Amino acid sequence: MPKFKTHSGAKKRFKLTGSGKLKRQQANRRHYLEHKSSRLTRRLKGDRIVAKADQRTIRRMLGI
Repeated sequence: MPKFKTHSGAKKRFKLTGSGKLKRQQANRRHYLEHKSSRLTRRLKGDRIVAKADQRTIRRMLGI
């Protein structure tokens, strides 16, 4: 039986926390930040926990 390869896009985007949850970054924080308000960019900062509906798919991509 061959080994499964890790999805290279997913391994760059998701990290596993110590308690086993999946962590992701908030979208819309990469470019054109001068057009976005400071209030919006502050709200978008920080990591988020992946939604429960998506966790199974992402875990499979990461090979967890």
